[in-house]
Amino acid sequence: MTEPESQEIVLKGLGVAPGICIGKAYLVDKEGVNVVKKYTVAESEIQKEENRFKAAVGKARQELRVIIQETPKELRQHIAILETHIVLLQDKMLYGRTIDTIHRFRYNAEWALKNVVDELKAMFQNMSEPYFRERGADIGHVSDRIMRNLVGVEAVNIKDIDKRVILVARDLSPAETSQIQLERIKGLVTDGGGIASHTGIIARTLDIPAVLGLNNASQIIKNDDFIVVDGQAGLLIIHPTEQTLMEYEERSIRYERHKALIARESRMPAKTVDGVAIQVMGNIELPEEVVAVRDHGGNGIGLYRTEFQYMGRRGFPTEDELFDKYRDVVEVMSPRPVTIRTLDINGDKALPNQPATDEANPVLGLRAIRYCLKKPEIFKTQLRAILRAALYGNVRIMFPMISSCEEVRQAKALLKEAADALAAEGTEFEYNVDVGIMIEVPSAVTIADMLAPEVDFFSIGTNDLIQYALAIDRSNRYVSHMYQPLHPAIIRMIRTVVDVGHQKGIKVFMCGEMAGDPIYLPVLLGLGLDELSMNAQSIPLVKNAIRKLSLKESRAFMYRVFKEKMESHVEAMLKSAYAGVLFDLDFEEDVAV
Repeated sequence: MTEPESQEIVLKGLGVAPGICIGKAYLVDKEGVNVVKKYTVAESEIQKEENRFKAAVGKARQELRVIIQETPKELRQHIAILETHIVLLQDKMLYGRTIDTIHRFRYNAEWALKNVVDELKAMFQNMSEPYFRERGADIGHVSDRIMRNLVGVEAVNIKDIDKRVILVARDLSPAETSQIQLERIKGLVTDGGGIASHTGIIARTLDIPAVLGLNNASQIIKNDDFIVVDGQAGLLIIHPTEQTLMEYEERSIRYERHKALIARESRMPAKTVDGVAIQVMGNIELPEEVVAVRDHGGNGIGLYRTEFQYMGRRGFPTEDELFDKYRDVVEVMSPRPVTIRTLDINGDKALPNQPATDEANPVLGLRAIRYCLKKPEIFKTQLRAILRAALYGNVRIMFPMISSCEEVRQAKALLKEAADALAAEGTEFEYNVDVGIMIEVPSAVTIADMLAPEVDFFSIGTNDLIQYALAIDRSNRYVSHMYQPLHPAIIRMIRTVVDVGHQKGIKVFMCGEMAGDPIYLPVLLGLGLDELSMNAQSIPLVKNAIRKLSLKESRAFMYRVFKEKMESHVEAMLKSAYAGVLFDLDFEEDVAV
């Protein structure tokens, strides 16, 4: 009697790295670290317990050093995150608090570590930016390694996989993803993670398909199950039928052919069919990512997130440390522009060397420019480093989360103070740099006409602007479907900012996720944006799509869009008007979910 055929299962997650792969699943087993025993130790045994914890930390440090040494050359640019993990191992928030908990409550090391990590994870989880929530995940990855050493569980060794597979896991740590061998791993599937997660970044770096945020895929999939990963549509198909397999094999061929074509053309200018050039820039958070932007045909850096240099360390970075990182990026991109966003961080909560403060709603709390204005010495250290780095290329400074003219003037005053101090010291620097602001708070849209005379450019941060304008927490799975870039309110806000900027003689850019999705290009071109910035891997695709569009037709299309009251109607109009131009790779349309 033959075994009945398994039923096809389709799961929807986050497509964080485009492409299609078909193959057998390989489950990364991490059982054994979630069940933690709790007991108290005798007073005479407390030092022994502390030593046991220190030994586990020491072993974790050595393991990470070995992984760094063995990291494949394709991933060498990402070892900074592993070096950060080594620093985190002895950060006072994790290391110091755990030892303190052992002594204060006489807890065993495992339970003390769990208590401290649970508090830290909750703290990071309250932050609005996915970037910072993912940095909370770093705490979890580091503590998992220590915990495994405490309880005697062997670490996962991805480098030992000896067959072509698709990795499936609840989550993957930077140490695990750094062991990925391109010739063995076809794609990645995880229950957790997101666009800003290290797994997502690695997948895009290696150019392998990845679908994350699937919640329970690792519980449904068994080892050697046949699966399909569609990183474009964010789909995972388990036990695909013969018909599905045939469709996806054909799509995979089409996708690879298309990818090869646009890669060859990535150096060509992004010029519309009616001859208008659009600047396509790259977003980076690590200095090492600048090479990928350049190699993918980016016209510069539209957003350099500088927070990473402040994370996972015992103290604030020095001016020279920041200067060295900024100069590296500026020199690689010169003479193309590098837009350095000043520190956008969730106040003291995001800085391990600072005492935590209680904020009922950190999303609307002491963060970004508010934090910098409250901590002027920290801010001026960064501004000095930026001004010094500006000597080596084309630098633009951008202040985040601006909500008033007063904030802009205060920030510019501190910039002048930093410049005056450098001049007094005889230190070389460049003061003649463009200064702009991010438009990501609804109040900034409303007073754009007042803000424009204060700055050289606007850059619209759609991630936060959409979230704040629609009162949507995009990390909340119950309402994340309401996060709609094509909502009429968002389109009107973008139009207002662009129109005001151009009337006042300044350029208007966009650096949010909306800028990197070709589906929105007719809208963005029609609205008149001067520059779009995105992750490096999206640059060739967006440039290719721009070359297929007419600016004149996009503007005419927007007259129809402005009359629509529902985002679903706008999306339908886009698909109708641009079928075969922007939607030839929209695989989701061809799959019955």
